[in-house]
Amino acid sequence: MSTINYSEKIPNNVNLSEDRTLQRALEQWQPNFINWWDDVGPEGSTNYDVYLRTAVSVDPQGWAQFGHVKMRDYRWGIFLNPGDAERKVHFGDHLGEKAWQDVPGEHRANLRRIIVTQGDTEPASVEQQRHLGLTAPSMYDLRNLFQINVEEGRHLWAMVYLLHKHFGRDGREEAEALLDRRSGDDNNPRILGAFNEKTPDWLSFFMFTYFTDRDGKFQLSALAESAFDPLARTTKFMLTEEAHHMFVGESGVSRVVNRTCQVMNELKTDDVGKLRAAGVIDLPTIQRYLNFHYSVTIDLFGADQSSNAAIFYSSGLKGRYEEGKRSDDHILKGQTYKVLEVQGGQLVEKDVPMLNALNEVLRDDFIKDSVAGVDRWNKVIEKAGISFRLKVPHKAFHRNIGALAGIKMSPDGRVVSEVEWAAKQSEWLPTAEDRTYVASLMGRVVEPGKFANWIAPPVMGINRQPVDFDYVRFG
Repeated sequence: MSTINYSEKIPNNVNLSEDRTLQRALEQWQPNFINWWDDVGPEGSTNYDVYLRTAVSVDPQGWAQFGHVKMRDYRWGIFLNPGDAERKVHFGDHLGEKAWQDVPGEHRANLRRIIVTQGDTEPASVEQQRHLGLTAPSMYDLRNLFQINVEEGRHLWAMVYLLHKHFGRDGREEAEALLDRRSGDDNNPRILGAFNEKTPDWLSFFMFTYFTDRDGKFQLSALAESAFDPLARTTKFMLTEEAHHMFVGESGVSRVVNRTCQVMNELKTDDVGKLRAAGVIDLPTIQRYLNFHYSVTIDLFGADQSSNAAIFYSSGLKGRYEEGKRSDDHILKGQTYKVLEVQGGQLVEKDVPMLNALNEVLRDDFIKDSVAGVDRWNKVIEKAGISFRLKVPHKAFHRNIGALAGIKMSPDGRVVSEVEWAAKQSEWLPTAEDRTYVASLMGRVVEPGKFANWIAPPVMGINRQPVDFDYVRFG
């Protein structure tokens, strides 16, 4: 007998109540998911009632229903964007063929790998953010953290659905392994490096949600082009939720910058010692955090030349960002793209086959998008009448993947000696002292409408609620 009421417990548009095989798989997986949530989900939050949006359908009225719920009882649903029976493959060697509803045997291993890698990032970020609720700078921010946590959980469900539905026993085993790995674990870490980094404070969290969730936007957008229609439709719907995660990051950093500028003007100083004594995060420290999170994130796109990227594209598994808006032949054979390498102590560009450079194409699209948000942070500084400007570092800075891995590079794009790197590293990347100082500011503020000293309030609340709304009710 079924143990889950599928229309209530798991809102979905995949006819879950009629698929007995899938029901049995999810009935085994769901308790393990709840155990994982209890084990490494948001610490100490079990009895909180949180003002969350829940997707109950894909139409505009249904995908964002708000109300106070316990996170453990959140309705993690399974949704695919509405389908098009006439959809065609629109890039790669299968261009013009009908999109696939089932996994072609020859692409099974690669599709599974893509889905598992994407799926692995979702629980990883929940684990990385596990302790942040204990130091939230406001109830508003606490709610936003918890919203991101439950939606990362829903994105895990989305990938697990694809594994269970389309990959048989292999898929079930991979779905279990997604709950077994742990962020930062020495023996069984998460698949991608950035998802094994600690997120120890809220400045790191805002940088993570701005940069690393933006990587998610670009990866999901590339998968939303896939010839495998269930993957394309799943990731398209995930993108509707990803936008809020990036909003939390962009507005969070903006509010930190805003508060710092206020205090700089009140004290009429840019002296780091005086600003730290006043309990705000100085702009050079914000720049170092930006350098770190940006460089770690652009490594997530992979090596600048990749035969796997070529295979995924030519096979129709993963397209480019906004593939349909591009005016080339969507096959790319014979086309080239410029990548960077170091020759004779200098950065040089070289042309390589575009199919092999598709990671770099996606990385460059991400960089353009990232710079636009940093420009908006600079408008806050400019409006305050302060001359400092935040900048993204050169894309060769602090890289650990591809041809640029391990190259000693300044943020402005100069190849530097080991001696200069050692001397300047503390100007370019967060130091232990920076992290200790930022950690010292992290005290919990959860009285409605109150905010920690180091961050400005938001301009408006969530879902047209006032800023001092009781977003979290503590049990």
